[in-house]
Amino acid sequence: MNPTYDFAGQVALVTGAAMGMGLATARTFAQSGAAVVLADIDGALAAGEAKRIVAEGGKAIGVACDVADEAQVAAMIDRTIAEFGRLDMAFNNAGIQVPSSDAAHELLENFERVTAVNQRGVWACMKHELRVMRGRGSGAIVNCSSLGGLVGLPERTSYHGTKHAVLGMTKNAAVEYAYSGDRDRLFRPNVTGNSAGSALGGFLAPIGHVPSTPGALCAALCRPVSRRSRRGV
Repeated sequence: MNPTYDFAGQVALVTGAAMGMGLATARTFAQSGAAVVLADIDGALAAGEAKRIVAEGGKAIGVACDVADEAQVAAMIDRTIAEFGRLDMAFNNAGIQVPSSDAAHELLENFERVTAVNQRGVWACMKHELRVMRGRGSGAIVNCSSLGGLVGLPERTSYHGTKHAVLGMTKNAAVEYAYSGDRDRLFRPNVTGNSAGSALGGFLAPIGHVPSTPGALCAALCRPVSRRSRRGV
């Protein structure tokens, strides 16, 4: 039995959506009836994938966005509202890795870049997503972390630091908005075909083992953002 979801009339935003897990998730949202905003630093690739969804009968647009730039994040949200009039759910998936390095020799530029995308990017996305969701009194946000948010590994100080930060920000936002109708969830994916790579399956509310394919992962992702789901073959 595979879960199916009814997102008709809803709008989903996915960052890092031009390939890998982000694209698989965006396509699943579209196939489940949602209008989808595919955001990626490679705007041309995101636009091409959005056109493919439209050609298949879905609703989608592609948006160029570097999540490290808050002004671009704000513009992404504004474009979403201008195009579709609302935002119901978001998957903050965009992330990068930097070359592994002994902590004593890591370059400042690498630290600043991975922090800007993985930590500040999630912060900026949540900030502006919540800005519009709070006005409607409902919404769901899933943030992509990593096994690196739970454990330590050699030569990964900066990257793991950002993924620990995603856990902390998600937990705090979930507490802050617990009674407002907005829901924040953490997603810790298995390794997939994403260019950045990631690790381990589970939400803050555990969902058990998750196979390491983009399709299986995005099906698990849809679970906490769906208020209306059913089981299908």
